[in-house]
Amino acid sequence: MKQIVAILCAAFLISGSIKAAEGMWIPILLQKYNIEEMQELGFKLTAEDIYSVNQASMKDAVVIFGGGCTGELISNEGLLITNHHCGYGAIQSHSSLENDYLTNGFWAMNRDEELTNPGLKATFLRSMKDVTEEVLEGVTEEMTEKERNSVISKNSKAIKDEAIKDTHFTAVLKPFFHGNQYFLFVNEVFTDVRLVGAPPSAIGKFGGDTDNWMWPRHTGDFSLFRIYANADNEPAEYAEENKPYTPKHHFPISMKGVSEGDFTMVFGYPGSTYEYVPSYHIKMITEEVNPTLIDVRTKKLEIMNRYQGADPAVRIKYAAKNASTSNSWKRWIGEIKGLDKLNAIEKKEEQEVAFQKWADASDNDKYKTVLTEYKGIYEEYSKYYITYSYISEMIRRNGMEGVGLSGYFDGLISEIEKDTVDNEVVLSKKEGIVARYQKFFKDYYMPLDKEETAMLLQMYQENIDAKFLPDVYMLINGKYKGDISKYVDMVFEKSIFMNQNTAEAFVNNFSKKSIKKLHKDPAYILLDSFVELAKSDVVDQYKELRSKIMLLDRTYMAGLMEFENDKVFYPDANFTLRVSYGQVSAYEPKDAVQFKHYTTLEGIIEKDNPDIYDYRVPAKLKELHTTKDFGKYEVNGTVPVCFVATNHTTGGNSGSPVVNANGELIGINFDRAWEGVMSDLMYNPEQCRNISLDVRYVLFLIDKFAGASYLLNEMTIIE
Repeated sequence: MKQIVAILCAAFLISGSIKAAEGMWIPILLQKYNIEEMQELGFKLTAEDIYSVNQASMKDAVVIFGGGCTGELISNEGLLITNHHCGYGAIQSHSSLENDYLTNGFWAMNRDEELTNPGLKATFLRSMKDVTEEVLEGVTEEMTEKERNSVISKNSKAIKDEAIKDTHFTAVLKPFFHGNQYFLFVNEVFTDVRLVGAPPSAIGKFGGDTDNWMWPRHTGDFSLFRIYANADNEPAEYAEENKPYTPKHHFPISMKGVSEGDFTMVFGYPGSTYEYVPSYHIKMITEEVNPTLIDVRTKKLEIMNRYQGADPAVRIKYAAKNASTSNSWKRWIGEIKGLDKLNAIEKKEEQEVAFQKWADASDNDKYKTVLTEYKGIYEEYSKYYITYSYISEMIRRNGMEGVGLSGYFDGLISEIEKDTVDNEVVLSKKEGIVARYQKFFKDYYMPLDKEETAMLLQMYQENIDAKFLPDVYMLINGKYKGDISKYVDMVFEKSIFMNQNTAEAFVNNFSKKSIKKLHKDPAYILLDSFVELAKSDVVDQYKELRSKIMLLDRTYMAGLMEFENDKVFYPDANFTLRVSYGQVSAYEPKDAVQFKHYTTLEGIIEKDNPDIYDYRVPAKLKELHTTKDFGKYEVNGTVPVCFVATNHTTGGNSGSPVVNANGELIGINFDRAWEGVMSDLMYNPEQCRNISLDVRYVLFLIDKFAGASYLLNEMTIIE
């Protein structure tokens, strides 16, 4: 236990070789390990200004927005800004052909017009603490992994319970450095979060999938929400009497802009990175997993794009699904290219050769065989990883949508089959399923789903090892003689789940007798075939092999820290609050190509193309450009739009505040440049750039485009 703490202390030592642009740093450790470096780069504040539990600090203006993005407070009246793509689901939920807020945008012109969003949350971090010793109390080297996890689980529960005792807070405890360190996070969760404003998709999603992950970028990727609280300024469910939340801190907004070399800091919740995986993992991702998943999603997107292009209603229904599908698809492509350019596998192998030489000479036997064990496990793990991922593409991740509706009955069946049936519980479960169906059918188009279902079944059979074919293929290749289209026609014709009325009626009248009918439904048979395969042949093996890799990860991580004890190690991202810092910087993506560090409104006008949906510039924005009605947001005859810097970011950092040396908001992080998306696995300072929306463009759009300048009155704007 003490040895682990000593290793961690050594791992955080600052060496002369540190690259300020790389790393996602723990806020409470900035004073000890990072602040001098930050100040040398130009930062003018203190570590206490960033994170403090004793006084208001920047952390009090940063939230987890929803379940996977970051947002920040920009006024003393609960006004929150995040990305347009983070608010996309909420915007879409209020959209219809009659009120198409995705296409036309939405702006509340007073508090009464703000729109409620059931289920949407904003989560503030109130404190964090290193609890490694408490979590690992009682853990010994002799324990099995199951025994170790049992002790950790028991200790963790006690720690969390004590931390939030007699409060309305919540607690999360997460491992760092693959289980060599643990931190406790105490949070405050607000559930009354209302939509205030969003630009039309022609601005908020300008460039669409074509420009996604790319630089230069001209996307006005922001949306505005407001957090409400009760009379005591505490979390409360929606109520008319709730008041705008008064935060402990909100970000002042700078109109001074950015220049090459300026200090930048991103503060937010990066999701997941894998900086310390062995070469075998990189090989698996680049040579097997990513290529396979890219092929699947290419076909999904071809089908979606065709139907969306032909029907405006389908375009709205599938807007969020398309964006979700496309996002990872394009990132996987860029990840392969970036890792190849870095010679990532070779670099990992060189490190492993040196590590093995050190381990062989070390007194600690547990490090001697870790790389050999990795190799053996990854050879088997890759097969199950691909199959598990493919099944997820089939029955989750916008796969066979209508078929999936048959899979909501487990809880209801369990209640109905009890000796004593609680009719109120049964009714509640039925109402829950019907509510899910109503939400589902609002954004569903059967012809699209039918074609995609046939495509997925065909691709699965062609690309996955025959031993992983579910039983349903016996039916397809027997009765239907391999004609998947004919089989899918039957499923969609005979299943009760492809029609909203019949599906809801089946749920409302569900009884014990209905169970037999459910099990005979062709959609249920299809879904259950994949689910049973996953349960019996895939998931258990996948989890078992993954568990072995996680144990090796913990050992290898501790070994690396001992081996390179003069190196700075930052923990992989795990959706906890982090700081990354760097500088505004142009870059050269390839030979003879030089990108500037900023873009302007001129680039938007240059890309204008009425024939391409993603490049249709709104008439009002073109008018503002033509008349040069830029107001105080004008710089050199135009308006700044986006900029790039060297901050190390990943998914989850969407919506993160980008602040200058004075802690003032200068941008909203929303993407990475395609050449650097491999930074989740290996960082390249020459290519990795985070893309941010210039806050001056945000203010310009709110003021001049939307006419919602009243919102600026509650902000603290530094000119």
